Amino acid sequence: MATSEALKVAREVDPDGRRTLAVVTKLDLMDAGTDAMDVLMGRVIPVKLGLIGVVNRSQLDINNKKTVADAIRDEYAFLQKKYPSLANRNGTKYLARTLNRLLMHHIRDCLPELKTRINVLAAQYQSLLSSYGEPVEDQSSTLLQLITKFAAEYCHTIEGTAKYIETTELCGGARICYIFHETFGRTLESVDPLGGLTTIDVLTAIRNATGPRPALFVPEVSFELLVKRQVKRLEDPSLRCVELVHEEMQRIIQHCSNYSTQELLRFPKLHDAIVEVVTSLLRKRLPVTNEMVHNLVAIELAYINTKHPDFADACGLMNNNIEEQRRNRMRELPSSVPREKAAGGGPQGDQDGGTGNWRGMLKKGDEGMGGDRSMLQTSNPASPQRGHAVNLLDVPVPVSRKLSSREQRDCEVIERLIKSYFLIVRKNIQDSVPKAVMHFLVNHVKDSLQSELVGQLYKAGLLDDLLTESEDMAQRRNEAADMLKALQKASQVIAEIRETHLW
Repeated sequence: MATSEALKVAREVDPDGRRTLAVVTKLDLMDAGTDAMDVLMGRVIPVKLGLIGVVNRSQLDINNKKTVADAIRDEYAFLQKKYPSLANRNGTKYLARTLNRLLMHHIRDCLPELKTRINVLAAQYQSLLSSYGEPVEDQSSTLLQLITKFAAEYCHTIEGTAKYIETTELCGGARICYIFHETFGRTLESVDPLGGLTTIDVLTAIRNATGPRPALFVPEVSFELLVKRQVKRLEDPSLRCVELVHEEMQRIIQHCSNYSTQELLRFPKLHDAIVEVVTSLLRKRLPVTNEMVHNLVAIELAYINTKHPDFADACGLMNNNIEEQRRNRMRELPSSVPREKAAGGGPQGDQDGGTGNWRGMLKKGDEGMGGDRSMLQTSNPASPQRGHAVNLLDVPVPVSRKLSSREQRDCEVIERLIKSYFLIVRKNIQDSVPKAVMHFLVNHVKDSLQSELVGQLYKAGLLDDLLTESEDMAQRRNEAADMLKALQKASQVIAEIRETHLW
């Protein structure tokens, strides 16, 4: 007992002895005057499942071909003689009944969980086998079915009705909507109507538009020139919107391949061909869509509609403010100042205070815009040295000077008109670009995808090549089928055990 390897292993795997059944062999070989009573009573080896003693056949018995029945009969006689009080709880027959009982109880306890695990595995292998599909019999029908399913899933992903919906990130139609109203919309709103436009730019445009004669009013040409320059800045964000939608529609191809049409994994060549056809279709629609978006901006640049209702309302409100400011200034003048001079009727008034129509609109009266807008980089010709000729075309070193009230008013009027008209155009672009993208790119691809795939791939000469399975697909299908059969057989055996033993 002290050197038994079996006991050492049992103590390691079952320290408490709750799962151990001890068997003491060769009871008939003990020395005269000794017995195994203490061991058989469980006083030496503490085990929960019991301890059973047996008498084995000797090598002589085996050589003499002693039968198991005779050995069991002699064993029983030995136990009755040597251990009469323990004879009924020892011996080979009692050991067999005990082991059988323990096994059946163990099966009964584990059977429900075992059945559940088998059912789960069977369902998994059934699904796996279904994904592998059956061997192709009708190639034409199979090809058309796969093409149709892919086209339908692609469209459903855009529409938001796909069977497999991504939960970790936006995709398909939801992402396109996000591009339109979040990415593109916020980008346009972040564009400053006067961005990149300095006071010198405005004043230079005004002077260039007047020609050789000083103008009494702000020339309308300068407004159109500058507002077109600002509207042109809306083209790049609009083209970027087209590019983002194109990229998302390209991503939808992979989404459908991974989640919606796993049957395509059986036919890698068909999968690659479908990807190529859809990619080519998207590539063909990209220039058309870009051209339309470019035209939308070009349309706005082609005709500056100063009669636009929103623009006219803004001009009218500004004119009312200017007229009110003029009346206030006249009321504040001393009675000794002639009203006609105060109104700017003389030449000096025309030069410095004339307002005219919308071209003379003010924001804050003669004070103009303070700060940076009141300072202008202008030329200061150096004094000619005595005896030297003066070149009037020499470019002098710029110095800062304060803008005159007329210059401040002119610049401010142009800037306010540019901002007002720019906001109108930006609103139009923000509304029309998504519509153009949907019509020329998204909806066109949705409507023509099925016919494009059929026209490019549904050809008799391509059937064998496109429907060639991957090399290991047949092997994996057979392995899955064999495992499914084994699990079904195990489930049947469990059902028979339950019926037999009424569990």
